[in-house]
Amino acid sequence: MHRISWRIVLAATLLMSSLVRASADDGAIIDRWYSALLVADRSELSDLLADDVRMKLDDIGVVQTKEDFIASIDEWQGAVAGAAIRHRIEKSENGETTVLACYDFPNNDTLMRETFTVARGRIVASTQTAVAQDCSGY
Repeated sequence: MHRISWRIVLAATLLMSSLVRASADDGAIIDRWYSALLVADRSELSDLLADDVRMKLDDIGVVQTKEDFIASIDEWQGAVAGAAIRHRIEKSENGETTVLACYDFPNNDTLMRETFTVARGRIVASTQTAVAQDCSGY
């Protein structure tokens, strides 16, 4: 039988706790993201995005930079007025979090799957794909 060094056990424990903490931190960043998105908070959204972020909108074949995204907030603010956004994390591992999000606009709703890559406390990549034209699958 092999003896496991207490140092190895300690190192493994610290690594696991840091991964759990990072996953929880990513969840908090995602929660902040949707809260800021709902009220079109340009300052908070800008703070959450890394300067070199790439935001891929699969359905329309567009990749936005941080500057592109922030510039679109005025238009988004009009679209999101009176809306609700519900989201739940489907999985989170290795800095990547996949979210199912229902965008419930006053006249329609849509179900999206969004994947965020978080590093150093900021969103460094995001991919958004439509799942359904309504939120019945949420």
